[in-house]
Amino acid sequence: MTYDLEAELQARGGILRGHFQYASGRHGPVYVEKFRILQWPDVTGEACGRIAQAFAGKGNLVAGPTTGGIIMAYETARHLGLRSIIAERREDGPGREFRRGFEIGPGDHVIVADDVLTTGGSIRDVLDAVRARGAEVAGIGVLVDRTGGKVDFGVPLFACLELPMASYAPEECAQCAAGEPLTVT
Repeated sequence: MTYDLEAELQARGGILRGHFQYASGRHGPVYVEKFRILQWPDVTGEACGRIAQAFAGKGNLVAGPTTGGIIMAYETARHLGLRSIIAERREDGPGREFRRGFEIGPGDHVIVADDVLTTGGSIRDVLDAVRARGAEVAGIGVLVDRTGGKVDFGVPLFACLELPMASYAPEECAQCAAGEPLTVT
């Protein structure tokens, strides 16, 4: 079987067209609804298997941000026979942290897994949380890279699918200027 994630996204309604406000606050005409893929174990398993293959032997645990990153990290860790941990939003300010008794520290080499890379904000927060505990980042694996490889984290990045999509600051958005209804994602 030839695996085509873009075709799977299309077939399962994961690529939406309209006027969207992304989690980053930016606007754009295309939205990747990752949960339309993450709900399917066959497709998610295949994608995470590819991430695991890209980072085999490079790490000893997998971390992901809440929410979609939890699924990606867990399934990637399952393929690698490793444990997976969650970086949650800090309750006392910006960024993410490891709670719930997750152990991570010096000597750990962490593979970070997430769903859709748009600006890199949630991934950067996870990287900061990993490094704050004295651990090292072995690499990053994502389901979809919307940036076309334009974000550099200083560590290896593997994307199951590169799907470059334009995004705009709200004040530069032609769809806003045209009065098109906005869907907040």
